[in-house]
Amino acid sequence: MRGYVLRLRCGRKRVARLMRHAGLVGVCHRRKRSGHRPAPAPHEDLVRRDFTAAGPALLWCTDITEHPTGDGRVYCCAVLDVFTRQVVGWSVADDMRSELVVDALEMARWRRRPAPGTIVHADRGSQYKSWIFGHRLRATGLLGSMGRVASSVDNSMIESFWSSMQRELLDCQQWHTCAELAAAIFEWIEGF
Repeated sequence: MRGYVLRLRCGRKRVARLMRHAGLVGVCHRRKRSGHRPAPAPHEDLVRRDFTAAGPALLWCTDITEHPTGDGRVYCCAVLDVFTRQVVGWSVADDMRSELVVDALEMARWRRRPAPGTIVHADRGSQYKSWIFGHRLRATGLLGSMGRVASSVDNSMIESFWSSMQRELLDCQQWHTCAELAAAIFEWIEGF
């Protein structure tokens, strides 16, 4: 069936009314469902968007952000204690390998000495699904938790932190080198 082009000099609402009366609808491009389902997460969602249920010092959330500089990208991973809203661990690198998240987790463990059963909530990034990150969680008695696919609301605490960092630090100037930005991130996180 061929599509026809309607060329009339009349208002949009009149065309909509006439089409509705005739039972016609416009052609639109709909997203095609490929049938592809994301792989199951290695950890279930223990938080379920309720960041108050875990109690003091029993819930951490973590995520990665990136920012461009004149000579490449800088990736920063942070671990946030939900109860105190403090960054308890962080790391900066020029790539997004699993070691980035493991280093941030190790800093958080070293600083806070969490009780076994503390929940570490993350998104479904490949770094958080990696064997080394899961092994480190299990070896230290921490519980992994993952939100849904493509839902920033499931990890809203850390997203709010990144928003503040973006506004107060990253967007304030042009960063020429990765080292310059890494030093500024260090000063911003540790200074506050």
